[in-house]
Amino acid sequence: MSFRTRLFLGILVAVLLPLGALAYGVRREMERRLTAEYEGRVGSMVEVIEADLATENATLGSRLAALTADLARNNRFRLAALQNDASSRQYLLDYAGGAMSLSGLSMLQIQDSAGRILSSGHFRNEFDQFQPELPRLLASTPATMALVRTRTPEGPLVALARVDSFRVGGRRFSVVGGIGAEARLVDRSARTGDLSVALVYPGAQPEPPSGARVLRQLELPYLDLLSGAGVTLDTARFVVTQSLGTLEALRRSVDQWFIVAIALTVAVALVLAAWLSSRISRPLRELARKTSEIDLDRLDQSFDSERQDEIGVLSRLLGGMTERIRNSSARLREAERRAAVGDLARQVNHDIKNGLAPIRNVLRHFSQVAGQDPGLLPAVFEERKGTLDSSVEYLETLARNYARLSPTIERTPCDVNAVVEEVLRNTVVDGTALRTSLSQRLPRALGDTLMLRRILENLVGNAVDSLEGRSGGAVTITTEPAGGDGEPLTVRISVGDTGSGMTRKELDHAFDDFYTTKTEGTGLGLSIVRRLILDLNGTLRVETEPGTGTRFVVELPADPAWPAS
Repeated sequence: MSFRTRLFLGILVAVLLPLGALAYGVRREMERRLTAEYEGRVGSMVEVIEADLATENATLGSRLAALTADLARNNRFRLAALQNDASSRQYLLDYAGGAMSLSGLSMLQIQDSAGRILSSGHFRNEFDQFQPELPRLLASTPATMALVRTRTPEGPLVALARVDSFRVGGRRFSVVGGIGAEARLVDRSARTGDLSVALVYPGAQPEPPSGARVLRQLELPYLDLLSGAGVTLDTARFVVTQSLGTLEALRRSVDQWFIVAIALTVAVALVLAAWLSSRISRPLRELARKTSEIDLDRLDQSFDSERQDEIGVLSRLLGGMTERIRNSSARLREAERRAAVGDLARQVNHDIKNGLAPIRNVLRHFSQVAGQDPGLLPAVFEERKGTLDSSVEYLETLARNYARLSPTIERTPCDVNAVVEEVLRNTVVDGTALRTSLSQRLPRALGDTLMLRRILENLVGNAVDSLEGRSGGAVTITTEPAGGDGEPLTVRISVGDTGSGMTRKELDHAFDDFYTTKTEGTGLGLSIVRRLILDLNGTLRVETEPGTGTRFVVELPADPAWPAS
């Protein structure tokens, strides 16, 4: 992800997160305050209902007390109820209706001690019917008040009723009176804004609709005289509900405004982020382009800037860094040139020493023969002349290669066994056995004879040096074919010794330039061996164990024309 994109997204997040937090906080605070407001209103409404119930109960009680007092003194009621006076019978039947109208009641009936209805004001034809449970259950309710569902000529009536009683002639009579609950209580506080009050009783009213939630319920005892299964005490409820329509509309309105605000903010943030990121990234891209074109061969980039901000400071820092790199590059190239010259000089010295060693040995042999038997010099000269010619040719080839500073590899078929034998003839040992095991079916190696000779001279010389001071030591050189059966055919050359071997630390550094454990060594022998083998597309493996010896295994590609050649 580019810096411009990250800056762009960072500005958007920095703008949207606070706005989203504000939207969430405002919405949550709005709901909390509305809920608290509704709770307060519901509490007030319930207090009003409870106060109305208490007021109606007291009013109903006083009216029933007045009626019972009047009936206790009424002689015509006495004659009709106690003496069954026929002339007073009509008066008794009409009494409840007249008294109900005068008292402002919606329900009124008079019953004897057996529960027989003597007079009914709300439904006149109920006289002589028995409802003994009604006064008994009303008397058992708290404050002797309950909701009673009864019939009227116009339809069912739900009344807030209570019972009172009086005695006439030693007999007890009950007076049940009530007022319409829905007309007096529910309709008066039916709806206040989003709040509504409903009277819910079994088998008559449904539960509040799904679009509203119940906030508070006020329970009252309930008697249903129309159930047909006997009168039992049940429960009715005044239910205060809240319509969710207004709250949902408010939520939608707030959400819409916040969506509009977020959309506008995002649009402004997009424009601002695009402008700002472009303004910042343009000079940075230019700096990146100039920086990408810098290398050790091209340090002429100019980072001059007149800007005084951070980008100007960065430009000047890059300019200073480029100048330092330019100076360091010049010093580094001079140091590399000197190191290359020194490395070349050491390598030339090492290779010339290897080429001069056979000549020195031949001259030493001539001196020894001249001192002991001068007459044998011609014969010894003829015998050792080949060694001198081979060594001189070797040095001349080295001289030609070093004159070019980049030796040309002549990949031609090489007789590995012949090179091994030549190297061994030029190797002088004192007390060290040189053993060979050369395969007669060895394919020719595809490489360079001079490079192969340099590899073997270094490996054999190191093997002989490792036996210095150890009597009875031996150096063994073996050649054999390797590979085949689907694998590339190679020539394997092994040079092993019974010397002191190498530790793990010595093996880790054995091929490093200038690393040596010899007093007068240059530390280039194995390093040259490794480079020459890699140039010939070969491989090198070392097997060593301290106190036992070391074995170097070289594998070179075989001539693909073998054995047809």
